[in-house]
Amino acid sequence: MKLANTKEYRAFIAEIKERIRASQYEALKSVNRELINLYWDIGKSIVEQQEKHGWGKSIVENLAGDLQKEYPGIRGFSVGNLRRMRNFYSKYHPIPKLAPMVREISWTKNVIIMEKCKDDLEREFYITMTKKFGWTKNVLIHQIENKSYEKYLLNQTNFDDVLPAKYQKQAKLAVKDEYTFDFLELGDGHSEKELENALIARIKSFLTEMGGYFCFIGSQYRIEINDKEFFIDLLLYHRKLKCLVAIDLKIGEFIPEFAGKMQFYLSVLDTGVKLGDENPSIGIIICKNKDKTIVEYALKESKKPMGVSTYTITSQLPKNISKYLPSGEEISKRMEDIRK
Repeated sequence: MKLANTKEYRAFIAEIKERIRASQYEALKSVNRELINLYWDIGKSIVEQQEKHGWGKSIVENLAGDLQKEYPGIRGFSVGNLRRMRNFYSKYHPIPKLAPMVREISWTKNVIIMEKCKDDLEREFYITMTKKFGWTKNVLIHQIENKSYEKYLLNQTNFDDVLPAKYQKQAKLAVKDEYTFDFLELGDGHSEKELENALIARIKSFLTEMGGYFCFIGSQYRIEINDKEFFIDLLLYHRKLKCLVAIDLKIGEFIPEFAGKMQFYLSVLDTGVKLGDENPSIGIIICKNKDKTIVEYALKESKKPMGVSTYTITSQLPKNISKYLPSGEEISKRMEDIRK
């Protein structure tokens, strides 16, 4: 038998390949960290020289011209990018918590977050989530444009009351207050079946909008009790939580009866579908509209973990949404929870 065909050799080469991939990843991280450090130092130097000598904006233009002459084959020293370096240092150096975090993601993603986000807490959220879930540039832009930060802060669940403490924080990350299905070609008069079929047809976009770690199991997932059939609209699996996630789609406003139906689904899943080493199943009821007070009362007595969200086919949130957001202290605490 040839060496290459032996079980031991295949295991050996697999181990070596994994070690090479890990080394390449660490090398890329190291290169990125060095690039961010360089841009940070250049931004710092520009700020310091402007403060010391009273130089205006012309320093950036002069510096860009000289650097491009000195290093004609190296990109990154344009006037625009040098201004970004200056802004990068100015925004983050007063914030000790964020200064080391920005070195964990690429310069391109840092620029997107810096320019598209309006405050430090929002930037902290997207930096953390980009690192945690490995968001690509396009996914990051999609998440920012669809207001994932606000939707995370507003989410309504009963996870604090019914889930073990070690699962609560990750479970909250799995549910948004509102999902944007702007990738669907649906009119206002669509049915629940049309909504479900459209989501399945664009499953990759759907899972991206749902967030990290979701896998698709099936639609109209059949469960049976005493020879009676019931069907869950969509069944997903969350790899990080290691649990089934039942999705119930509703094209109207949330009513308390929806919570009872979802509790039934979760009981059946936990009893007859989930595996022994998996965690309790979670339910997400996605409606067109909801009254937050009614949702709060409907979830209060439920013994099964579930959240109630809305969906829209545009990315616009209400203009007065700020009055519903938690306090700055609560937002900071939740940022800490995300990083754990």
